[in-house]
Amino acid sequence: MNRREFLGSSLARPLAGLAVLAAACGDDGATPIDAAPPSCLQNGTMAVISGNHGHVLMVPVADIQAGTNKTYDLGGTDHTHTVTLTAMQFGLLASDQSVTARSTVDAGHAHPITIRCV
Repeated sequence: MNRREFLGSSLARPLAGLAVLAAACGDDGATPIDAAPPSCLQNGTMAVISGNHGHVLMVPVADIQAGTNKTYDLGGTDHTHTVTLTAMQFGLLASDQSVTARSTVDAGHAHPITIRCV
């Protein structure tokens, strides 16, 4: 083996290892890069209620399209809260931006709420 062959094979091994590592970084179940962006008007919303203990908030696409103030009942087992979304917040949702709101106080507490497009 001459010097050129030795250097070529010495450099090829580490590079082959990098290729194996790069291949191992394949599908990890994450959202593909080319996945469609979230769209409230196409796919609806998801509400995350901080400190939640049984409350639910569903924001229908029709409410986003209507774009007028609306109050929702969050329900609950022993108490309930309400939250009002404004026309401006519906406008943000219609343009696929997240919004935050705060529920009314009941049973000595309130809940911060984040609504995002799916």
